Amino acid sequence: MHKIPVTVITGFLGAGKTTLIRNLLQNNQGRKIAVIVNEFGEIGIDGDLLKSCQVCDEDDNPIGNIVELTNGCLCCTVQEEFLPTMQQLLQRREQIDCMLIETSGLALPKPLVQAFRWPEIRTGATVDGVITVVDCEAVAAGTLVGNLDALNAQRQEDPNLEHETPIEELFEDQLACADLVLLTKVDLVDFQTRQKVESWLQQQLPPGVKIVACESGQINPDVLLGFNAAVEDNLESRPSHHDTEEEHDHDDDINSVHFIGDNEFEPQALISKLQKLVQEQEIYRVKGFVSVPAKGMRLVVQGVGSRFDYFYDRPWLATEIRQTRLVLIGRDLDESQIQTVLQ
Repeated sequence: MHKIPVTVITGFLGAGKTTLIRNLLQNNQGRKIAVIVNEFGEIGIDGDLLKSCQVCDEDDNPIGNIVELTNGCLCCTVQEEFLPTMQQLLQRREQIDCMLIETSGLALPKPLVQAFRWPEIRTGATVDGVITVVDCEAVAAGTLVGNLDALNAQRQEDPNLEHETPIEELFEDQLACADLVLLTKVDLVDFQTRQKVESWLQQQLPPGVKIVACESGQINPDVLLGFNAAVEDNLESRPSHHDTEEEHDHDDDINSVHFIGDNEFEPQALISKLQKLVQEQEIYRVKGFVSVPAKGMRLVVQGVGSRFDYFYDRPWLATEIRQTRLVLIGRDLDESQIQTVLQ
């Protein structure tokens, strides 16, 4: 029996991983694709977004094509959740052409790939390739690594300086594990800025790893699938900051706050509240669903830093409770203040 080729899609919070997978599902070129979604926080926002693309026929699928793991990052819960999930999917391997795994924006890709060395998985699946999604505008603005010129100048002056944050290390690990880097949101910067970001990224990447520009997740699936890299067999060539650690911990200061309620919001009024919170707290990512007064459709809100996007994805279902559900991810978030502002 053939091994299922698995593409791991990693990248920082808000880089566009879910949008990319959604487009892959909608333009699957006849492929039967299974998806595992992993999120930081307890509310399954990304999984719900993918299900709303209406590609998967769950009636013919006893466990669903989209499997969502909400109990922390995949790299921390592989034994508790990932193994049984993969075992279920492997029982149906003749019905699956390929698989996508969307990691949490806080997950290290390498420990996940190592799980494909386990005997229970190795005989049935292989990591076809690792795609690292990078937000061009965020990098240009210094959201991830600070001012690019200043950082490079500082490293040239004293390469021994300790000036990496845990998030920067995570970003570097995601790049080091990549077979391809997908540079998203290039339409939000000018050509000169984009060239600058690409040039800097290329210096950080292993030799031969290409950077492909992408807008709104729209890219030919053939570019992302079919690497045949068998990544689990050559992990030694993909260095990580955590290679010498038996276990790793995510930055303990990073937490998520969930807002769930019957509150209804006008889109601009909600964005104003969220932007106020971003100015007052170190919030990296906001995402969720919103109930809008006198509107029969569900509003999707996604934010990175102070930049917010929103769109209506589908009508509210008669079987679901019409609620506003938001997840905010950041450092040392004050849940009390967040709840007060949104209430």
